[in-house]
Amino acid sequence: MATKTKYELTKKDFRQMNRRNIFLNQLGWNYEKMQGSGYLFIVLPQLRKIYGDHTPELKQAMRMQNQFFNTNPYLNTTIQGLDVALEEKQGISSLETVSGLKNGLMGPVAAIGDTIFASLIPAIIGAIAANMAVQGNPAGAFLWLAVNIAIMYFRWIQLEFAYKGGVTLVTKLQGEMNALTNAATLLGVYVVGALIASLVNIDVPFVAHIGKMTVNLQNEFDTIMPKMIPGLAVGLIYWILGRKRMTSTKAIFIVIIVAVVFSALGVLGKGA
Repeated sequence: MATKTKYELTKKDFRQMNRRNIFLNQLGWNYEKMQGSGYLFIVLPQLRKIYGDHTPELKQAMRMQNQFFNTNPYLNTTIQGLDVALEEKQGISSLETVSGLKNGLMGPVAAIGDTIFASLIPAIIGAIAANMAVQGNPAGAFLWLAVNIAIMYFRWIQLEFAYKGGVTLVTKLQGEMNALTNAATLLGVYVVGALIASLVNIDVPFVAHIGKMTVNLQNEFDTIMPKMIPGLAVGLIYWILGRKRMTSTKAIFIVIIVAVVFSALGVLGKGA
């Protein structure tokens, strides 16, 4: 299987990706993959040029790109730039690395982007512009407009900047791609583990009364290993997904049904 491709991305490709990112990034948003479908839509024309139409390599790349993805929309093209740079230079052999980078970077990029673009800029610049507008100064509206134009310009140029950085990275690490792949995969595993601990919350409300002693089962589990139950639950879901004829949609319905039944029986606490 070829590892390198002949196609090199052009300014036209960057413009196309940027337009799709700005206007259609949330296309197909859903609770299963969040921005995954939109991500695939943004990079699909470039994937077709890299791998060719109707090829097994294109199908494999599309399946990987349609995985779960969710990050700040103002910085997501940073990841896409690194992505297409790797796939352009390494072809199908880069998919494992790209998958690891997407999983590993979407969390940190979201934290940075949310802090800057969802908190700092609206709070600081928005407050200044609103105060000026309340006082009858029309410059407040122009200030807010200018800031948003600057943000849109930043969104536009970061893609090519990240792409060039990705090309340089691949060129310098030609003989070390396996190490990069392993590092990216390990980073992705750490991020997934952190997401489990922070987002999955399952409580076992059983309390045993032994004489005058009261034993809270959840406290005992936390003493052995904090977040052990959420970890086991996610591990079980991964095991279910590995079964034949099992799909993500089926697994989601199984989780919903089990959660509803257990909650009705009082097996799961309100944190589940």
